[in-house]
Amino acid sequence: MGEFFKWEYVVTLFPKVLSALPTTLLIVLFATLIGSFLGFILAYFRIERIPILHQLSAIYVSFIRGTPILVQMFIVFYGLPGVLATIGLDISMWNKLIFLYITYGLNTAGYFSEIFRSALSSVPASQYEAAASIGLTKWQIYRRTLIPQAGRIALPNIGVAIINLLQNTSLAFTLGVMDMIGKVQTLGALYYRVLEGYFIAAVIFIILSMVLEKSFDLLEKRINTPKTKKQRQTALLPLKRAEAAFTVEKRAK
Repeated sequence: MGEFFKWEYVVTLFPKVLSALPTTLLIVLFATLIGSFLGFILAYFRIERIPILHQLSAIYVSFIRGTPILVQMFIVFYGLPGVLATIGLDISMWNKLIFLYITYGLNTAGYFSEIFRSALSSVPASQYEAAASIGLTKWQIYRRTLIPQAGRIALPNIGVAIINLLQNTSLAFTLGVMDMIGKVQTLGALYYRVLEGYFIAAVIFIILSMVLEKSFDLLEKRINTPKTKKQRQTALLPLKRAEAAFTVEKRAK
């Protein structure tokens, strides 16, 4: 490719770009943790239709899904310090990574909440009613009955959302954080070779996306692999009994 693209610069720049990968992965990790926690809470508010919180959750999700993440990033970075300053908290000196964790976490929560809500809503109502009929509390019903079944349903969409999150981290450099794209731009100014750096970043993102996709495929197959017949019967027996008893009681009424 002549002067336009040189492979020797790819070899030279690759380890330098790769050194910024941990920053990108940390953003994905913290965003996933924050998004999972808040996303479930938002989904719970909407499924249970809790007054006021249900409407606020719907507005939040609409805002997150209807605005670019770059706009959300600037709102958090410039707006959050101003809001907290009104109550005497000064966070202007916080590491910029923290603002990115918050931004990507809040963004991920909006998408995860819809995934969780859809998955939980797809679990048959009879499962909830049967679990309630044997005296389980609402939290026990969610933990033992609804979440395990909804998790299997939601897993493919969660995988897609995390891959999208990984790719969206390419905007983190706009706050001056030295992620992979920030490293590429810095090296481009230093070596006057920009294309090679972006080529390296593209290859790394493709590899990571493929690894994540394959990992979620394997995990999905693993949790959906049928157990032995005896294990299935043993695991489902209490719930089947409760469901049968609930059905008989319902018919009697």
